[in-house]
Amino acid sequence: MARVALDHPANYINRETSWLAFNQRVLEEAEDPTNPLLERLKFLSITASNLDEFFEVRVASLLQKIEDGYTDAGPDGLTLSDERDLIAAQTHEFVEDQYHCWNEQLRPALAESGVRVLDLHELDARARAFVEDYCERELDPLLTPVTVDPAHPFPRVINKALCVAFLRRRRRRAALAYTGVVTVPRALPRLVRLPAEGTTDYIFLADLVAYHASKMYRGYDIVSSAAFRVTRNSNLYLQEEESRNLLESVRTELHNRRKGDAVRLEIDADADAEIIERLRTNFDLDRWQVFSTPGPVNLSRLFTLYEHTHRPDLKFKPFVPRELHLTAKSRDLFEELRRHDVLLHHPYDSYDAVISFIEAAAEDPRVLSIKQTLYRTSEHSLIMPALIAAAEKKEVTVVVELKARFDEASNIRWARSLEDAGVQVFHGLVGLKTHCKLSLLVRRDPDGVTRRYAHLGTGNYNSTTARFYTDLSLLTADARLTSAVHDVFSFLTAYAEYPGYDPLIVAPVDLSERCLGLIAREAEHARHGRPARIIAKMNGLLDQNVIMALYRASQAGVDIDLIVRGMCGLRPGVRGVSDRIRVRSIVGRFLEHSRIFYFANGGEEELYLGSADWMPRNLYDRVEVMFPVQDELLRQRVRQEVLEAYLADNVKARVLQRDGSYVRARELQRRGKARSRQPGFNAQEFLIGLAEGKQVMDSMPAPRTARRTRVLSGGGRNQP
Repeated sequence: MARVALDHPANYINRETSWLAFNQRVLEEAEDPTNPLLERLKFLSITASNLDEFFEVRVASLLQKIEDGYTDAGPDGLTLSDERDLIAAQTHEFVEDQYHCWNEQLRPALAESGVRVLDLHELDARARAFVEDYCERELDPLLTPVTVDPAHPFPRVINKALCVAFLRRRRRRAALAYTGVVTVPRALPRLVRLPAEGTTDYIFLADLVAYHASKMYRGYDIVSSAAFRVTRNSNLYLQEEESRNLLESVRTELHNRRKGDAVRLEIDADADAEIIERLRTNFDLDRWQVFSTPGPVNLSRLFTLYEHTHRPDLKFKPFVPRELHLTAKSRDLFEELRRHDVLLHHPYDSYDAVISFIEAAAEDPRVLSIKQTLYRTSEHSLIMPALIAAAEKKEVTVVVELKARFDEASNIRWARSLEDAGVQVFHGLVGLKTHCKLSLLVRRDPDGVTRRYAHLGTGNYNSTTARFYTDLSLLTADARLTSAVHDVFSFLTAYAEYPGYDPLIVAPVDLSERCLGLIAREAEHARHGRPARIIAKMNGLLDQNVIMALYRASQAGVDIDLIVRGMCGLRPGVRGVSDRIRVRSIVGRFLEHSRIFYFANGGEEELYLGSADWMPRNLYDRVEVMFPVQDELLRQRVRQEVLEAYLADNVKARVLQRDGSYVRARELQRRGKARSRQPGFNAQEFLIGLAEGKQVMDSMPAPRTARRTRVLSGGGRNQP
């Protein structure tokens, strides 16, 4: 058999089309009638927010590279121009699908359920009177109408600001057509609630601006109007080596971001052709960058309707996360951790335990110091006040990542507040983002021994997103683990390099090399007939070195299951290359965010959790940490309760096909390609039931590869 070239472009799926396929899976959730109606609306708004970021970052970067003359092709062999053309076709098709979902499915279904989004011509007398009053009282004082002429240049339209363009003619000089532009004020809700009885009614604010135009532009006839929105390049371009103050550099670049080059124009589908051409020319856009929207220009604002419509019957049924309960022998969390590690699976396990860990450290006089990394946190964080309060009495060190995309402004505010309180604030290492999730406490325990306690996680220290992101947390007092965490903090604050960080695996030091080694080890086990298996769960898989290592492992006989939520450059099912590799993506009620890496290792199983995906940015351009789950019972919990549930899911799981498409697992079963016709199994719903005590492990369908035990948090390690 001829040797297969593993780096052949045919073996790789294009990154951008893979991401667009992920967003299509989110859109499928908006189209799915089995989801509650307002949840479907939320999924639609998420697809719009996702697409915004895709243009702001990925498309903007691609166009910049083309302009700068780059010609390199990716692993899939596509040139940058090829990629641009592919994106152009697929994004226009996707936008058509979005608006079909809104116009033909969600809007009519909402109206049937008594939640109506009305046009001006649909308003009754009471609603019209309200609109007249609202425009005069609330809207008019915030509007600044602009006429574009030689004395008034086109106004600077900031990134993603909703505007309305007008084509107007002076009544005295009707031969000339003038462009008018009004920015829709951000201080007002994009959907205005109307007075109504028996229904919940809204109207779009942009419609009210257009309606009010005649009173703003007196002396003109309004020929036509159209809402529009411009998306701009939002990449930060920092020269960190030359920056004396990274915080100020990021703050300045954030200001510039709002004025970046335009990369997309969204405009009403019925806009006058002259308005479209004037705007396109003004923003220097190619025609493919203009997107006609047969509906609200900014679909992401539909999330407002989800938030402000009190209809529990149209949303997911809420559930109560499982709380961490200490064993009878422990007086506090620290004593519990001296007995055994604690593993938490959010949001099924409450995030309160992580908050309590940090709050207890802030309040406990026995805690001598606290060290913390922060990548993304909420505006109303409970962790930040605890750290600020702790700084009055103990040493507190916080590594704040200022370049966490779209959270930069929030992180700058928190960094300043922490510094003002006396916290030692660091911004990580030049050229590297700090993405690892670590908290380290030093405590003098009642027995007189000074010990370290740590939290290591797969997700951000954000109690808001912890309610709808799936992540794993490990709380531990293990001496080797906590000592290694201490060394990582020294790396972050002093660039103090150590020969190794065992038992941790750290990027960019050795994460890539170690992951390749773990994969190669499984291949070696398979060649010698020993147990060999890889199960890896992550958000993205794009690194070519890792993909080639997985291909080699598959060729050696290793069974590989990959659970990849988003982008996946690996092409499964290629004969002689990836016959033994299966890839699935789960998109459901919660955003799958945890990273889990399981290796059968010849029967001596190893399982790691971490902050890193198998993507170049995580392996080489960030400080990341993978950490082992050392306790056997906790490994069983992750392996059996979490991974097996995701592998058994046939409701929200989509399976990646060789051609790059995704097919629902249930559909594959209907086609007879699955070994058995199992009943529907939704992993996330199963885990909710498990947390609420309504499910037991043995209710999970195949795969059954090991005896299942229900383990909530405990372990077998004892410490003095």
